[in-house]
Amino acid sequence: MLYRLARPLLFCLDAESAHGAGLALLGAFHAMGVSRLLASAAPRLPLRVMGIDFPNPVGLAAGMDKNGDYIDALLGLGFGFVEVGAVTPLPQPGNPRPRMFRLSEAQAIINRMGFNNLGVDHLVENLRHRKSTGLVGVNVGKNFDTPIERAADDYVHCLRKVYPHAAFVTANVSSPNTSGLRNLQQHELLDNLLGELARTRAELVGSSGRYVPIAVKIAPDLDDAGIDALAERVIAHGLDAVIATNTTLSRAGVEHLPASREAGGLSGRPLRQRSTEVIARLARALSGRVPIIGVGGIASSADAREKLRAGATLIQLYSALVFEGPGLVGEIVAGLAQSR
Repeated sequence: MLYRLARPLLFCLDAESAHGAGLALLGAFHAMGVSRLLASAAPRLPLRVMGIDFPNPVGLAAGMDKNGDYIDALLGLGFGFVEVGAVTPLPQPGNPRPRMFRLSEAQAIINRMGFNNLGVDHLVENLRHRKSTGLVGVNVGKNFDTPIERAADDYVHCLRKVYPHAAFVTANVSSPNTSGLRNLQQHELLDNLLGELARTRAELVGSSGRYVPIAVKIAPDLDDAGIDALAERVIAHGLDAVIATNTTLSRAGVEHLPASREAGGLSGRPLRQRSTEVIARLARALSGRVPIIGVGGIASSADAREKLRAGATLIQLYSALVFEGPGLVGEIVAGLAQSR
């Protein structure tokens, strides 16, 4: 209810400013101990995935809290897990503003942020000092000026940094907003990247005695052959999950909206069907050997069930929170619990 009152004021701001103001408001409510005014408690719906015990299957997708500045406040909304990032080895400003656009009629967002973040060291400090014991995954990428043939160095650097503090680590090879990044989904480059991550993780397990799962986040714009080939490499390198999907370059269904002409990745309701199709194809290719985290256009418990029926085990939200507010988390978990 409170978000319904605040939303018109937030929507008077441009999308990126509203994003920052909304997180600041959430942080303030959490600091005052009144987060319950924003969202009701989510029921327990425990499950074990990637060797991790999740309190419920509904997570926050990466991109909302790039620097891990609001981890405790976001976990307080009832998420079963929160994914922060994407983070890169060095701080970078991202693409010039404006770079985020609401398509309210379609409950969608276009962004071309470009991995803007304060660098992995800043994120690690936030992970060290968080108070909540909730599950936090870390989404990692490469700096914009790192040559694509050296991209694995950046991912490995971030993996080493966040390894002691993350529940899982996601290699983001699918953002459309860093030039050439999606090339990492191609066979040779993907093989090299996943191989380096697997080798580094084996070394870290040996030195720390702690096994941290690694996921890879893929684009919805892959064709069936690309999905099948990627699934094969994921299995071959022993990765622990696939997150499907990132934002899309397609404008199907929103071509009539003026903001659709903006460059960047589209998320939200128009992505729902395509992300579900990718999950279903991926589930067939993986044959139950690797779990799938479904994300894209989820705005209700019915949408969440659709992803689970298609083959996902966990799901993530982002864009729908902008339009529906933080109370959506508990509503979806409750809806899933009722359908069990």
